[in-house]
Amino acid sequence: MSQRSCLSVILAAGEGTRMKSAQPKVLHQIAGLPMVAHVVKAAEAAGASGLALVIGHGADEMRKAAAKFAPKAETFEQEKRLGTAHAVIAARAAISKGYDDVLVMFGDTPLIDADALTLARRRLAEGAAVVVIGFRPPNPTGYGRLIEKDGKLTAIREEKDCSEEEKKIGFCNAGMMAVAGAHALKLLDAVGNENAKGEYYLTDIVEIASAQNLDVVATEASFESALGINNRAELAQAEAIWQQRRRHDAMLSGVTLIAPETVFFSHDTEIGADTIVEPNVWFGPGVRIASGAKIHAFSHIEGATIASNCDVGPFARLRPGADLRNKAKVGNFCEVKQAVIEDGAKVNHLTYIGDARVGAGANIGAGTITCNYDGYSKFFTDIGEGAFIGSNSSLVAPVTIGNGGYIASGSVITESVPDDALAFGRARQKTIPGKGKELRERFASAAAAKKKAAGADH
Repeated sequence: MSQRSCLSVILAAGEGTRMKSAQPKVLHQIAGLPMVAHVVKAAEAAGASGLALVIGHGADEMRKAAAKFAPKAETFEQEKRLGTAHAVIAARAAISKGYDDVLVMFGDTPLIDADALTLARRRLAEGAAVVVIGFRPPNPTGYGRLIEKDGKLTAIREEKDCSEEEKKIGFCNAGMMAVAGAHALKLLDAVGNENAKGEYYLTDIVEIASAQNLDVVATEASFESALGINNRAELAQAEAIWQQRRRHDAMLSGVTLIAPETVFFSHDTEIGADTIVEPNVWFGPGVRIASGAKIHAFSHIEGATIASNCDVGPFARLRPGADLRNKAKVGNFCEVKQAVIEDGAKVNHLTYIGDARVGAGANIGAGTITCNYDGYSKFFTDIGEGAFIGSNSSLVAPVTIGNGGYIASGSVITESVPDDALAFGRARQKTIPGKGKELRERFASAAAAKKKAAGADH
């Protein structure tokens, strides 16, 4: 089958009014990726070399989004919504290129399993002209039933048209199908609109193909894989299913999740074996974690690279461009953005490091910040190997702290510091005996006078 060419036609023209959103329904995200992009990934995993997106509502927004997640896809606009077969025909130019297999998919089924698509293609390779993907929902009410006889699919019957016996059938239509490219356009062009809505239904090709003595069969996908999204409650349900799958895969690959149900992955999270993830951790897009790292509770990580044996959190925030090298530590209530934390360096607590490099073995004291923004432009702070930055220091960029440099606590550093030098950037301490007592008495007297005056007003 690997030699068979395949086109995936993905229907993504629906308005999604039940989502109650100005955004096209299929651009709502699962695990940080538009749901239609999940469908594209499944199609590609099943061997689709051609992609045709049929769009409608929000066409310009769809094209812009598709340029990111499916740059090679062709887009076809369905100007009038006249049914599913009409939508597929909108991609006639792509279908007519002569692919062996044509997969018809829906942009709002983000959990579709590539294996289900591969199985449908295998049936085409074995001689079927049409393969309908079915599933068995917990409650079949409302779904079209798949009517089979002698191993062949003879019809897809909408529930309102089912006999009482047919309503007992639990095998239902998932909507997706595979069609032999040699028959696709001929079957689609034979679909009529002689029905109550005057629309062209894709399901009609089952009976059309059967009438032409072509083989029509059904394959089965899991209920979760066929789940369609129509509102935000179903979107949340799909997110939960996706996360559950991803957590399971992570644990089987050697990752320890202390409380799996509280950890959330992105669609592209990469996490190595022997990594330990504590409860309530969120991974946004673009996170790569090597083996042996430890991510403590309540950390928020996106766009970051974490090398082997790093220690992060608790309550750490790693923003895009954070690059932690081997055995680096970013501790509690720290934020790192667009910065390299080199081997063994420590950013322990209550610290912001942005647009910077922290050299190997350096130690950043509590409350330290790199002052990287002047309101108009960003500037770089370079902290050398083995440097020690005392607590509550402000490093005003652009500035360099040399290797082995030592910054006294409470300093504001505006000039570069040479290797192995000690720098102070604070006012000299002055102690005045008895002055504290005098201030307390003065403040207490003023407060009492203010309270007495307030009472007199009432």
